[in-house]
Amino acid sequence: MKSKYGYYKVASANFVTRVGEINKNAEEINRLVLEAIKEGVNVLTFPELAFSGYTAQDLFFHSELIDEELKEIEKLLKIIPETLVTVIGGIFKYLDKLYDVAFVLSNHKLLGIVPKSYLPNYNEFYEKRWFSAGKNIKTTNINLFNESVPFGTDLIFDFGEMKLGVEICEDLWVINPPSNSLCLNGANLIVNPSASNEYIGKREYREELVKLQSAKNYCAYVYASSGFGESTQDVVFSGHQIIASGGVIINESYDQKGLTIGLVDINKLSNDRIKFKTALEEETSNSYRYISSFNDAQVDYLPSEVNAYPFILSDKEKRFNRSLEIISLQAKGLATRLFNSHFKDVVIGISGGLDSTLAIVVINEAFKMLNLDFKGIHALTLPGFATSKTTAKNVKNLLKALNIDYKTINISALATKHLKDLNHPLDEYDIAYENTQARIRTLYLMDYANMVNGLVIGTGDLSELALGFATYNGDHMSMYGVNASVPKTLIKILLEDYSLKYPELKKVIKDIIDTPISPELIPSSDKNIGQKTEQILGKYDLHDFFLYHFIRNSFTKEKIFELAKIAFKDVDEKYIATTLETFMKRFFSQQFKRSCLPDGPKVGSVALSPRGDLRLSSDIAFDNSISKINK
Repeated sequence: MKSKYGYYKVASANFVTRVGEINKNAEEINRLVLEAIKEGVNVLTFPELAFSGYTAQDLFFHSELIDEELKEIEKLLKIIPETLVTVIGGIFKYLDKLYDVAFVLSNHKLLGIVPKSYLPNYNEFYEKRWFSAGKNIKTTNINLFNESVPFGTDLIFDFGEMKLGVEICEDLWVINPPSNSLCLNGANLIVNPSASNEYIGKREYREELVKLQSAKNYCAYVYASSGFGESTQDVVFSGHQIIASGGVIINESYDQKGLTIGLVDINKLSNDRIKFKTALEEETSNSYRYISSFNDAQVDYLPSEVNAYPFILSDKEKRFNRSLEIISLQAKGLATRLFNSHFKDVVIGISGGLDSTLAIVVINEAFKMLNLDFKGIHALTLPGFATSKTTAKNVKNLLKALNIDYKTINISALATKHLKDLNHPLDEYDIAYENTQARIRTLYLMDYANMVNGLVIGTGDLSELALGFATYNGDHMSMYGVNASVPKTLIKILLEDYSLKYPELKKVIKDIIDTPISPELIPSSDKNIGQKTEQILGKYDLHDFFLYHFIRNSFTKEKIFELAKIAFKDVDEKYIATTLETFMKRFFSQQFKRSCLPDGPKVGSVALSPRGDLRLSSDIAFDNSISKINK
């Protein structure tokens, strides 16, 4: 089974159980298998003891029940194609012992039988009355349906990129669940046929348990619990179905019949395992049997919905708290640097744009943390050839609202002299013309910092660093870069949420957010903003999307393009493709700027510091094989 983009469709199944009625339950199982085939499901998981019902109790002792179940499994094999793996809980007799097991079926074959390792025998549970624990059954094969079938807890079912492991109900709740070892030895999808009863608070606990197990093992997890129809003599079953992947609940249902379906990205999980390898550094075992079931069936799924803004939480209340937390982390980073370096003064260039606004907010918070005199904040405005009335007004209103004094130094005269000294035409708006202004601004900031014994605070953000959209040794350089791991799309949100906490900033921050993003280095005829960054590079919405999936998930260019088409449904595909080309070319060709970045705090899972998250040669070819993959 092959998936072009690494996505597999998984499902858990729940139906009205008829306790002890094998044939009736088998009819429901068959119906749901056919429905799963129609829905294109690749892995389908039924509850524990699905054929008989978990609450059949002493009926488990009757051989008729066991024999009838095997007959139904043999029938079921005939309808299960190569694109579907079906895991069903049942009973199995071996050497005059009964085992609570999971049957694994695919491509018209019984691939293996996995017994339950741990049997609960406390409170409402008394499974040891009927079953034997299977944790020590390994390297065993049994003859069934004229085939030699692997039986044991040492089975990993290998479908190529997807490798499936099984644990059953209580196995998940013990101190060291079998899924830990299964994942250490290659399993990346765990399925759990379960029969978990309900009482107050158990649902939430179970959900967190599944979510955490999928997180720490970098795996997908499908949990299928029996529900309505099980005996309510002493307990109640709700049919809790959970699909989780990498610590995120993909889909979940409670007390519902039918299929609960989710799309899991095995490719992402595999990339995470390669990157965050401490999770898999425990010693692996050579005692596992890998049950190979390779086939050429193609299952090229893509999600129907993709979050266009992966750096931003969608829940507004959570987003607000997260925004304040991020600003606090940035401020703590700066406060620590000031404290340890015995500085009480900072110098910052304020442009009236998003980045310098966030930086001055961070400085403001850091000074509060250290109880420093705000006279130590030296804000300089450095208007040049293209500074607009809009940004000049933004600067004035922002610093007034923050009660911070500022000094204005017009750089036009010095920039003009510099260009004349170089015999550079004043009406030739090339890179030298633009960078002259950026470097002169940095010169003023650095020298002023020497005068006041202060630190120059950098304002450049993560998106600009990714694209190399900064002047080398100009705005690229500072003594501490507080925005170094904050992407452009997130900065807007941080400022918006900060203004909710401080309403006196709301109007000026709204004006700043509404101002087009611009380096303001090329003059326009009407003194308004003529040079707009997103007209040069493409939308930052797209660039931040590309950055997240390229760095955080290590996705291919082709996969990023396909996901972007889904995330930005209203954006022309050619524009997405062109912007992606720009991202790839600039990301690799501008590494030399990132190789000598100033210090700055990491606040999210994506960062580009050469001392931390991104170790990349400055000599890497920008047209390398990764960036050239065809869309």
